Amino acid sequence: MSASDTHRTVETVWRMEAPRLIAGLVRLTRDIGRAEELAQDALVAALKQWPEEGVPRNPAAWLMQVAKHRALDAARREAMARRKQEELGRDLEDDGPSMPDLDAALDDEVGDDLLRLIFTACHPVLSQESRVALTLRLIGGLTTEEIARAFLVPEPTMAQRIVRAKKTLSDARVPYEVPAGAELGERLASVLEVVYLIFNEGYAATSGDDWVRPALCEEALRLGRIIAARAPQEPEVHGLVALMELQASRLRARTGPNGEPILLLDQNRARWDRLLIGRGLAALEQAQRLAGASPGPYLLQAALAACHARARTAEETDWARIAALYAVLSRVAPSPIVELNRAVAVAMAEGPAAGLELVEALAAEPALKRYHLLPSVRGDLLSKLGRHREAAEAFEQAVALTGNVKEQALMAERAVKARAAAG
Repeated sequence: MSASDTHRTVETVWRMEAPRLIAGLVRLTRDIGRAEELAQDALVAALKQWPEEGVPRNPAAWLMQVAKHRALDAARREAMARRKQEELGRDLEDDGPSMPDLDAALDDEVGDDLLRLIFTACHPVLSQESRVALTLRLIGGLTTEEIARAFLVPEPTMAQRIVRAKKTLSDARVPYEVPAGAELGERLASVLEVVYLIFNEGYAATSGDDWVRPALCEEALRLGRIIAARAPQEPEVHGLVALMELQASRLRARTGPNGEPILLLDQNRARWDRLLIGRGLAALEQAQRLAGASPGPYLLQAALAACHARARTAEETDWARIAALYAVLSRVAPSPIVELNRAVAVAMAEGPAAGLELVEALAAEPALKRYHLLPSVRGDLLSKLGRHREAAEAFEQAVALTGNVKEQALMAERAVKARAAAG
């Protein structure tokens, strides 16, 4: 294998194993920043040694072994307190120096370590922006540059955000653990919120040149599946996984050849991913069994997505059921956005006039003041009612409010068509 081939192998292994490596090192050091440094040291060692000595049989175990040895060396160099040094040394030595023992340790701990790291990165002591950034950095394996690009902020800004997040966790002495009891419910809600936020940014980017960012959706799905595997009795975890699987099944059909948006009713359903739909429906069934008569918001949203997934054509969509589900969701998790979505469903089930009445009632809602989909929905309903001049004005308002280039183009095109229809 050439040096360039080996370097590519190292990069691939790093992408795959970095989250688990960092998670295992956090378990030993109880310090996220230090764990990241040790993992990077192991990467540098791999880039140096593997081209000369060949790729080891178990690359992940090799990286962990090197990082652990560096941790012990650093503890000695820095003259840590004897108690801490003995504790760290005991943990390191317990795993043993041989490759088979390290393999076993990785197999035994990897799931728990990743789950602990997710809960740590999503601790409520951090702001939502910091939780998302740190989660993508540590568990998603994305570089600071990639995260900054995904959320359209300068790389130095994102780097500072991540550094501050790690310092905040350290200063607050946040325990590296999966909480229990009532705290588990509180922390789990924070974790699920961050995972779904990441997914949504990938599914419908708030700004930038691309309407969808599939890599973010894939990463959120991976995190959701990890959490579901480690928290199998939590209905909302399965509900979120079901929702993401079902939504992700449409990704290939959501954009045209040039990345232009294709709205739900215009999508070619033959391009929907049947495997993801099957997985989503299975996760939804599991969530419904666990939740019984008390469905949570993620489960209800997954049930809504399932209505679309089960319809072979747009015309077969059960809009009456969708409207009813939105009514339940508005009671379980009331929000103006839920009400706007309910208005769309009512318009499809009962006619555009009924939907427009609900939309107009939301016009003064402060939370929707800068929400571009409010005038977009209003414009669509006005067009269907033949009020084309008003529709054009609504679409133009939507253009001014959205930060996504592709969505701006779609709204502008609809405005032009409405103007033409108005004569």
